Amino acid sequence: MLLLDAALEQCERLSVWVYSRPDFPGMPGPLRRGWIRALYPARLFPGLELLPDAPQPPLNDAPDAVHREYVRGVLDGWGVRPDAVFTSEEYGAAFAASLGAAHVCVDRVRAAVPVSGTALRADVHALRHFLDPLVYAHFVRRVVILGAESTGKSTLTRALGEAFGTTWVREYGRDVYEREDGALTPTHFLEIARGHRALEDEAAQSPGAHKWVFSDTDAATTLMWSHLLTGAAHPDLRALADDCRARYAHTFLCDTDLPHEQDGWRANTEVRAVQQAFIRQDLEARGVPFTVLRGSVPERVAQVQATLSATGGRA
Repeated sequence: MLLLDAALEQCERLSVWVYSRPDFPGMPGPLRRGWIRALYPARLFPGLELLPDAPQPPLNDAPDAVHREYVRGVLDGWGVRPDAVFTSEEYGAAFAASLGAAHVCVDRVRAAVPVSGTALRADVHALRHFLDPLVYAHFVRRVVILGAESTGKSTLTRALGEAFGTTWVREYGRDVYEREDGALTPTHFLEIARGHRALEDEAAQSPGAHKWVFSDTDAATTLMWSHLLTGAAHPDLRALADDCRARYAHTFLCDTDLPHEQDGWRANTEVRAVQQAFIRQDLEARGVPFTVLRGSVPERVAQVQATLSATGGRA
């Protein structure tokens, strides 16, 4: 962003070309181009253009001369002839010369922004303060906490956020349920699913997010409630429920071993057991791996910590 900002200050038109071979795992070229366009929207930065994909670029570790020849050939084919090349790299001067362009070096010693792409990719979480929250949100993994009424989901979700030093998402459906005094329609359940996802995305982009975001309930459970309480479900809600298979890095199911607590909105213990059976059946039918949590809230937090630690903290 420092490089782009420097170029935008000095240029009427800035062409940005994103390529890598092999591409970076988990953040391919289209995603990286999307970050640039989101951070530099056309309505605010009309002079910035994103160049298209080019076929079969050379390998990243190919000699500089090979990359210079490749770039020059592709840009000639596109009719792009830069007056200046902006880099923060040692190869910049020779690269610019090969294009017949001036070289503008920006913060080569990394004094203004003391980090590199290589360092960021090695430990994106430790260096997240160098990234825009919109970009870092991509590396924040979502963890969903499921369970029937009065299984401790809300309390546990909050406790996990505090224990992991990150953001957490409350059950948005409770807000809508109380607002409508329990008189919900299939459209309300679609609103719940969409609103909950929006809160998850907001939490992932929050400055307080770190590695994980813990979420109380998902769209698949909302779909279940829509069927149970209205006998129907909006087609768009089914699509959101299907997306849950890939949306969450981990799924935890709170067991019914905690005492049932009545808050004026919940059903009885017998209904709780039926709800739990539906949730478990749905997870198994969708082929979603899940971990059952039992015991007190601290014991459940410890179980989540052990499970996520067993993944090596990968995100």
